[in-house]
Amino acid sequence: QLHVVESGGGLVQPGGSLSLSCVVSGITFDWHAIGWFRQAPGKEREGVSCISSSGDGTDYADSVKGRFTISRDNAKNTVYLQMNSLKPEDTAVYYCDAPQQSHCSGFVDSSLGFASWGQGTQVTVSP
Repeated sequence: QLHVVESGGGLVQPGGSLSLSCVVSGITFDWHAIGWFRQAPGKEREGVSCISSSGDGTDYADSVKGRFTISRDNAKNTVYLQMNSLKPEDTAVYYCDAPQQSHCSGFVDSSLGFASWGQGTQVTVSP
């Protein structure tokens, strides 16, 4: 069964940076695209970014393009999300998910839906 551990969240001022990590087990990691989604209080889950199984393909929500960068290390079963120029509207719990496919189609736009396998990591952007 899929198991994920998200980490790296915290409190940061607007304009600051954070780097999130997601360690995945229970699946053949390099067969799967891995994506990040987030959920803010009182709001629906929102796709943030996705990276294909090989790492060659990435996708980002319009709200984070140019500020966030996703990457993966298949040798470590880990996906990273580098978040720069953070804004208060980025405040949310961030989760990672492994859709049953090698590409990212349908993840960021929520067509595939999202599943929270871990506890998530809280990101708070506030002065």
